[in-house]
Amino acid sequence: MIDMNFLRENPKKVKENLKKKFQIEKIPLIDEILKIDGKWRKLKYDEDKLRSERNKISKQIADEMKAGKKKEAEKLKKEAKKIPEMIEKTEGKRKKLEEEIKLILYKLPNIIHDSVPIGKDENENVEIKKFGEPKIPNYEIFNHAELAEKFGGVDFDTARKTSGNGFYYLRGDLSRLHSALISFAKDYMIEKGFEFIIPPFMIRSEVVDGVMSFQEKGNMMYKMEGEDLYLIGTSEHSLIGMFINKNLNGKNLPYKITGVSPCFRKEVGAHGIEEKGFYRVHQFEKQEMIVLCDPEESYEWYEKMLELSVEVFRQIGIPVRILECCSGDLADLKAKSADVEAWSPRQKKYFEVGSCSNLTDAQARRLNIRAEKSGKTYFVHTLNSTVIASPRALIALMENFQEKDGSIAIPKVLQPYMGGKKKIEMKK
Repeated sequence: MIDMNFLRENPKKVKENLKKKFQIEKIPLIDEILKIDGKWRKLKYDEDKLRSERNKISKQIADEMKAGKKKEAEKLKKEAKKIPEMIEKTEGKRKKLEEEIKLILYKLPNIIHDSVPIGKDENENVEIKKFGEPKIPNYEIFNHAELAEKFGGVDFDTARKTSGNGFYYLRGDLSRLHSALISFAKDYMIEKGFEFIIPPFMIRSEVVDGVMSFQEKGNMMYKMEGEDLYLIGTSEHSLIGMFINKNLNGKNLPYKITGVSPCFRKEVGAHGIEEKGFYRVHQFEKQEMIVLCDPEESYEWYEKMLELSVEVFRQIGIPVRILECCSGDLADLKAKSADVEAWSPRQKKYFEVGSCSNLTDAQARRLNIRAEKSGKTYFVHTLNSTVIASPRALIALMENFQEKDGSIAIPKVLQPYMGGKKKIEMKK
């Protein structure tokens, strides 16, 4: 959420940001919010003046009573009786305008970083760097869903009967491999100094509105019928939410947290949800990292977190690349973001397996997360990055470690989590 003071002083910059985001239809909102803000400030001035007048009359009444001038004091009391009602009326109007301002601010995207490439959509994202050598074997690579069924490691048909499209039962060695990825990622992040937390898997609407845009909420979140609770789309949602309305000790920053959770997503408008496989599903598990830090350190942490996300795949042995998101592909709360993409030897191209984002103070303003240091109170900056999203990481592993006979060699770093097992073979 943009700072209203910043918008008030820099309306042209906010409009220019909307142009860079290709959200031209929102430009009239800037003039509208400034008009409402003008009315709000006038009411705030009137309200403060009334409160000052009330305090002044109260003092006068006390002085008259001390001086024994009861008639004058009674006259002042009659005047004073009118003021609370006037304050209440003015305050009510002011608060109504505050809600209107807040709703508009929620619709405006965060100010993007100067380094973000300008582009309309994901097709204009920019490749930054590649890690590992992408290989194309001289034998056919099975589709991950087909191969999983050959292993007897997945049951899509039963899941479709019990739950519908976008679900699956993971079984046997493949379910162990899935858990191995999560366990390796958890240990990796703990070694890097992140506190491991298992968060609540449901959050209230106040937290949902604080961590994502209205559009994301509508497209992603499952709401519990009859309750003010939503199933989380990622552990980031409840990990950031745990700091709501807190005033942190700035000396303790940064807060470095990692969490594992199931993730639930409606995937409204998503292509491929009807297809058999793990790529786009309604439920999966993910290891996430988040950082809360001082504003001047957030872009340094952005680079560190992106490096950590890449290093996970490098240790496993999966070739990846970093793709910087262009302005039109950034979600509204993000100031800068990059996708981590893994190599698919079957498709002969890269596909997304995670992302790293700096949201600056957008989430902190919505959730009122502040820090205090050296007598100064300020909003913290929040960042998040995927460590492992198991289904997509599993696809990348199954393709890059697939052998000619269809068996899967288990990467060395995962073998301890598989009881020393080195290969998953076809069932005879």
